[in-house]
Amino acid sequence: MKKPIVALMYDFDKTLSPKNMQDYGFMDGLDMTSEEFWAECTKLTKANGMDSILSYMYLMLEKGRSKFLLKREKFQQLGKSVKLFPGVNTWFTRINEYCAGQGLQCEHYIISSGLKEIIEGTPIAGEFKEIYAAEFLYDKDGLAQWPAMAVNYTSKTQFLYRINKGVLDVTEQRALNEYVPEDKRRIPFRNMIYFGDGDTDIPCMKLTKVNGGHSFVVYQKDKHESERLISENRVNFACKADYRKGSPLEKAVLAVIDNIAATEKLKALERRK
Repeated sequence: MKKPIVALMYDFDKTLSPKNMQDYGFMDGLDMTSEEFWAECTKLTKANGMDSILSYMYLMLEKGRSKFLLKREKFQQLGKSVKLFPGVNTWFTRINEYCAGQGLQCEHYIISSGLKEIIEGTPIAGEFKEIYAAEFLYDKDGLAQWPAMAVNYTSKTQFLYRINKGVLDVTEQRALNEYVPEDKRRIPFRNMIYFGDGDTDIPCMKLTKVNGGHSFVVYQKDKHESERLISENRVNFACKADYRKGSPLEKAVLAVIDNIAATEKLKALERRK
């Protein structure tokens, strides 16, 4: 008999890592600070009515083209310099082992507006079943030319349904839109856990929560915004971004996994009637 699957889905920047991923390596090759880069992104977005993700991807191409080769390998190399919150490196093994002990199979996913190529270069890239993030199209010489995928805060929600239904191929649309009863889907929403850091994750956090899953908002120092999301009933839990063993975040996630395991056991008994 197949084990029920639990999906843990994460934003990346400021959820698993303290800063925007571009701030760790990409900015070092430019004649501008991180603050100047993101200020120019905001200015470009407002002046042209652009999607903010397309703005930063455009600027990465424009600013990076004259400084260094914009190849996938170069972006992946930048991923090695990305710092992670405490405990993230061992988090996935611990959660996987705990789920297995509860009779569950665990899968991890990234749903990020950051750059997929940089995430692929981080030491945790191999922990994820899928990495859904912004991505460039490359020419025959391997140089980035154009956005192949832009993931903003609202388009993130499609990936929840892809995970829910098991339609993981981003080019597959028909199967994604077909009606499937919730209990027949590969991973029911009740078995889904979403981790984000703030307003840009609200659609995913709320969608997960209202469909019976659980949402976590993580914070670094100031928990005021996180508490606001709790008061607005948009998330289930607000925890400091500390993924170490025994942390409040880990304890809360393990409690959710206990709840999922108990629910799955009850449903298995109901099916035997």
